[in-house]
Amino acid sequence: MSSTPTNPAATGGRGNGIPRVIVATTALLTFISFWRAAAIVLNDLASSAYYAGGEAEGYIGKTAPWFILAIMLFSYAVRAVYVESCSMFVRGGVYRAVKQSLGGALAKFSVSALMFDYILTGPISGVAAGQYLGGLLSDLSQHAHLSGPFSESTVAGIATIFAIIVTVYFWWENIKGVAESSEKALHIMKLVTVMVVLLIGWCIYTALLRHSPLPPFPYPRNLHFSPGALGWLAHTALPQIGVVAIFIALGHSVLAMSGEESLAQVYREIESPKLKNLKKAGLVIFVYSLVFTSLVSFFAVMIIPDDVRQNYLQNLIGGLAMSLQGPLIARLIFHGFVVVVGTLILAGAVNTAIVGSNGVLNRVSEDGVLTEWFRQPHPRFGTSYRIINIVVGLQILTILISRGNVTFLANLYAFGVIWSFAMNGLAVLVLRYTRPGQREFQVPLNFYFRGVQIPVGLGLITLTLFLIAITNLFTKPVATMAGGVFSVILYIVFTVSERRARNRGVAHVEMDQFNLELEGELSPEAVGARPGNILVPVSNHFNLYHLGNVLDRIKPGRRDVVVLHVRLLRRSASGENELDADQLFGSIEQHLFSQALSMAEKRGKSIRLAVVAANDLWDGILRAATALQSSTIVIGRSAKDNTEEQARQIGEAWEKLPDPKPQFNLEIHLPNGDKIYKVLGPHAPNLTANEVNLLHRLWLRFSESLAREELHHHDVVHFALEEVQKEIEEGHEDEVVTRLRNHLESNQSKRKPKS
Repeated sequence: MSSTPTNPAATGGRGNGIPRVIVATTALLTFISFWRAAAIVLNDLASSAYYAGGEAEGYIGKTAPWFILAIMLFSYAVRAVYVESCSMFVRGGVYRAVKQSLGGALAKFSVSALMFDYILTGPISGVAAGQYLGGLLSDLSQHAHLSGPFSESTVAGIATIFAIIVTVYFWWENIKGVAESSEKALHIMKLVTVMVVLLIGWCIYTALLRHSPLPPFPYPRNLHFSPGALGWLAHTALPQIGVVAIFIALGHSVLAMSGEESLAQVYREIESPKLKNLKKAGLVIFVYSLVFTSLVSFFAVMIIPDDVRQNYLQNLIGGLAMSLQGPLIARLIFHGFVVVVGTLILAGAVNTAIVGSNGVLNRVSEDGVLTEWFRQPHPRFGTSYRIINIVVGLQILTILISRGNVTFLANLYAFGVIWSFAMNGLAVLVLRYTRPGQREFQVPLNFYFRGVQIPVGLGLITLTLFLIAITNLFTKPVATMAGGVFSVILYIVFTVSERRARNRGVAHVEMDQFNLELEGELSPEAVGARPGNILVPVSNHFNLYHLGNVLDRIKPGRRDVVVLHVRLLRRSASGENELDADQLFGSIEQHLFSQALSMAEKRGKSIRLAVVAANDLWDGILRAATALQSSTIVIGRSAKDNTEEQARQIGEAWEKLPDPKPQFNLEIHLPNGDKIYKVLGPHAPNLTANEVNLLHRLWLRFSESLAREELHHHDVVHFALEEVQKEIEEGHEDEVVTRLRNHLESNQSKRKPKS
């Protein structure tokens, strides 16, 4: 996942003299493939397969698999809404989309519901993993004749302790800033895939052997709601209405549809072509989760006997493993494998919850809603430890309140999931009208009436989400009250904090926060760039078109791009006193690098960021290029000088470099897209056709006179240059200059069009 932004902090200078280089280390994003992005999201989404089916059946009966299947199919439509949102905002998610369309007040409410979701994701995943572990220990103890089946309270106690241990472990990992890599997520999903293939194959064999029937079809008459499934609707006639009953059932199955917000968060790190890879990741996630989550629910109803299955609703895959056809020892081994895999993926979801909460609250803090106190970096690790501490503290409190009961947590979790989805759908729908125009992607089924777009597909998805959300308000009273209270409290915290920041006169500007490291000198290793990189100096965040051109043309992994800002020092600043981070990295640099980073993220390309201090602009750029072993320097057109004057000035600065002077390719980009190419340093001139013809005629003429000598074209050039040098040394420089001036004026007059 992306690195956690923190406030500027410097580690101090190293070496002798004045440290005149700053490297923004946290901006070095590593962009990932769609496979890795899908693995990260699936570590969150696939974890719901371990508890969603059992929880749904506990409320609506044996028809639950059909509603799980419906939710998984519907999730692809919801994912399309997130894809449209991401195509508009690279750093998307619910908060950004809602704020842009519906304003700050609803954005704060939306992020409150989302935080309720994240606060519960960790506990429900940790407790579910503990339930699987407790179930395995119970089965092993029973079959080893050590004891009878564990009681529910014993299993719940094991689940509570295990969930707290896992949460504390990932708290410490996040405090240290040890990010879960996409490589690790990919390895976990490979292991999960092995388990899923074995499970499905074994289940198909068992179902065919036993001629197991499909679950009852999802007709209203087949719905059997448990006493706790109707909530405040229990004593009304509404559940008898078919459509209402269907939405009640969907509301109890919505747990299967999670992970969408994780997809929006990881979009920032998907490599180029960004949107295309996002769609691929979404398709992989859809197919995987559809097969895994849906089939687990179907096979559980088909294979596990009804009286036995009620004991496994919080440990559904474990019960499925123990009910398969085959030797007991094989089933126990497979049960153990299921628990190991489940522990890995559910523990990964615990970490995702902490990372996601931290990222969302950092985003809110960057937006001026939370004060900077929340983002103060850890004195040793530089992470936003206060946010992490608050989030983990709430998660542990939730685990203790739940007493290891997955059903209790599932009810609460559904509140945050469905309302964050619904608010994002509404936000994207409103943006269709407040920000009309072409988009890279739109949710399908759009029609036009008298020039006005009618987004039928997006409207139906949003309406369905709100109907499920409103139904859940009445059928899950505990979740409604708890979620409502939590959202209101968090909304008040956001509002008070935002007002305090405004009262202190803290103006909000959307900028990234960077960890800063002072370096004594610039080097490829210091910025993490390879030799032969492209150096792009920047100075005005309104004119970064040359950086955009470079990012558009480079291919990921081929060449590195270093974005450089030269902080010009006054002559009085060239003394012996050491410069600190604030003197080299201020609001100008922060704004520049934020804009540069945003451009790079939009294209899915990596950049390296550095600030150097110098007394002269061109000297600073060239010395930086020399130190970084750059091959190309790309600059924009100067607002004061024309391109030829720019080239002359940088050429003069190059001549002043100490020997040996490296050669650089210089590109001057114009706002209209034109480019001018120069070479800094000795190089072969670009001869025109007339000059080549003149050289050839002279060679022919001299060849006739020197028939016995071996004469080449370069000999003629060398001889002519030496003759000019000889005239200058003999004191005829003025005459040579006069003739050269006349030659230039003659050429210029020939280039002028005739009137």
